[in-house]
Amino acid sequence: MSRDLQSSASNGGLTVTVVPHVAMIPSAGMGHLSISVRLAATLASHGCLVTFITPRPLVSDGESRAIADLHSSYPQIRFLDLRLLPFDAPDVDPFLRQFETIRRSASLLQPLLTSVTPPLSAVIVDISLLSAFVPVTKALRLPTYVTFISSAMMLALLAVFPSVRKAAGDGPLAAVDIPGVGTSLPGSLIPPPLHDPKHLFAIQFLENGEALLQADGVFINTFSALEAETLAALNAGTVMPGLPPVIAVGPQEPVKFEGARRAAVARRDSWAAWLDAQPPRSVLYVAFGNRTALPKEQIRELGVGLEKSGCRFLWVVKSKIVDREDDAGVLLEDLLGEAYRERVGERGMVVKSWVDQDEVLAHPSVGGFLSHAGWNSVAEAALQGVRLFNWPSGGDQRVCALVADKCGAGVWVKEWGWSSSGRSNEETPTVNGEDIGKRLRELMGDAALCESTARIREAALRSVGVGGMSYEALRSFIAGLAARETPHKA
Repeated sequence: MSRDLQSSASNGGLTVTVVPHVAMIPSAGMGHLSISVRLAATLASHGCLVTFITPRPLVSDGESRAIADLHSSYPQIRFLDLRLLPFDAPDVDPFLRQFETIRRSASLLQPLLTSVTPPLSAVIVDISLLSAFVPVTKALRLPTYVTFISSAMMLALLAVFPSVRKAAGDGPLAAVDIPGVGTSLPGSLIPPPLHDPKHLFAIQFLENGEALLQADGVFINTFSALEAETLAALNAGTVMPGLPPVIAVGPQEPVKFEGARRAAVARRDSWAAWLDAQPPRSVLYVAFGNRTALPKEQIRELGVGLEKSGCRFLWVVKSKIVDREDDAGVLLEDLLGEAYRERVGERGMVVKSWVDQDEVLAHPSVGGFLSHAGWNSVAEAALQGVRLFNWPSGGDQRVCALVADKCGAGVWVKEWGWSSSGRSNEETPTVNGEDIGKRLRELMGDAALCESTARIREAALRSVGVGGMSYEALRSFIAGLAARETPHKA
């Protein structure tokens, strides 16, 4: 999409271009950061003035790299830092701790928002920060929009969660009926922390759900081919009366970072050269996101499964949750055995370094994706027509796997439980390699799934193309901001 989404207005017979000014405030973790980075780049490309406010310090190297790439590739975007107040909670998940650190630093936001020129037209804030930041933005009379990083089904759960939590009292949650969607989410699919009302994430989720009614709109990375019924119910007020408009802008396309592209071409890692040599749609990509580290025993069994599957595969092995903590001293041979690479031969590529997931999924040799069912991964696979085999590791990922399964974007073996330990109170048994290999062969040979993902890809491309749902949603948003501004004669 191009700069034709700028809006014009008439002022005493003179037509002038109105340029809205939007502040973007992301949260912690690549899943949260990606939607903000992509939306900021898209709005800047459409002619909006964008100020990107980065909470610092950051948690991971991946976040630092993404923001640096945005800075170098979009000089028209302005960058400000929100220097966070100290908050010490060493036993809390590092990303959840960062959520809370940013939320507790809300008092520092007002001077930043009032310091920028020209004055802001709107603020777009990550959902994890909404309840802490909306009092500040509303006091400044700034329209406040939200970036929501998961599926429309999870947004519906967020909307009804305050009433659901109240009905459950201090106990765990039973099945949750989502009005207007015809879906009941069993307790086993609900993110494990939400079953404990005293868990920090459950407290944040509750408060953000209550604050949702104060937002002016919610940007979400989905589209009708994935979640038509849920989107319709949200926007009709069936899920919850009074909800702000849900603005579907998915599937978000990868941002073309010039500096990152040149660096990638210059180094051309071995995994990229290996992909180039593989037949079309023959490779299974295996990656579990930037926050998921499988237990070592499960890594070994997954290795067995990939070996026995007979599939070509590119496997990104991750042994730590935060990339800065990744132990460079842990060799692949330590995890998989010294003879593993020799047995697999040229059929498999195993790496422990960072890879460009957008580039991998867009590669013509990739036909399947064994994933943790993070929503960004689901949407990225849908955009490229890649078959998903989802193995949730925690959080919202069972809900995301359910959505992908229902719309024909992927499959999910529910009997396997969570892919990693420490994510819930339930037992997480190790899945044996024989079963993994059998299921992966079925995925790569599933012709019906291949056809359905191809149809979803066509719908995805229509959505982001001129006149499509996502295109028109952004066009309407920019026009609405411009209409609030008073144009001035040149």
